[in-house]
Amino acid sequence: MGGDQQQARDTVIVGWTVYAPPGHPQMPLRTTDRVVVRGVECQITGEPGDWGRSPFTGTRGPVQFAADRVTG
Repeated sequence: MGGDQQQARDTVIVGWTVYAPPGHPQMPLRTTDRVVVRGVECQITGEPGDWGRSPFTGTRGPVQFAADRVTG
């Protein structure tokens, strides 16, 4: 599987859980988007979750999403 170029290569997945401010210019995020996390370009995996508003203060919570970088 994978031919000569894939021989002796391991797949490594580095993933982060990111909490982004709701007013960020790139919102809303989609699973087809790419983001830069700590200087590394990653793909969003799964549906971003919006924490909504606090019932106590009315302030907006963050948008949470998973970002993965696959190498190998």
